[in-house]
Amino acid sequence: MSWWAWILMGVALLVVELAAPGGLFALFFGVGALVVGVLVALEAGGPGWFQWGLFVVLSVSLLAVLRKRLRGSLGAPGLRSELVGEVATPLDDIPAGGTGRAELRGTPWEARADGSQPLGRGRRCRVVRVEGLTLLLRPE
Repeated sequence: MSWWAWILMGVALLVVELAAPGGLFALFFGVGALVVGVLVALEAGGPGWFQWGLFVVLSVSLLAVLRKRLRGSLGAPGLRSELVGEVATPLDDIPAGGTGRAELRGTPWEARADGSQPLGRGRRCRVVRVEGLTLLLRPE
C-alpha cells in the first residue's frame, strides 16, 4: 500500500474518533496507520503483508497500553462531576434498583434507579452519580 493511502486511512480514522461518542478505539488505529504511512514514506515499511501486520500489532498494542489511561485523563471525570445534580427524565418506568433509559440534555442515557423508590416515566429526577455511561437517578 502506498504511503498516502496509509496517511489518508489514519486521518479518516481520527475523524471517526472525533465523530464517535467516547469510545477511544479508532484513535489508536488512526495513529497506527499514520505511523505505518510515515515508515512507508521513508521506505522502511517493507512489503504489504508486513505493513498490515505492523499496523495491527502497533494499533492493538497502543489500544491495550494507553486506552484506560487516556479515558481517565481526557475529561471523563470532569463530565461525570458535571452531570451530578442535573435533572434527567426517565423515558421508561424504572423499577427500584432496575435499569431503563432517561433523557439528559436532550440525549438518551442508560439509567438506574438509585435507592428503593421506582422512577416513573416523565418524572423529574436528579443525577446522583455516573458509572461509566449509566446515570444513577433519584426522584426530586
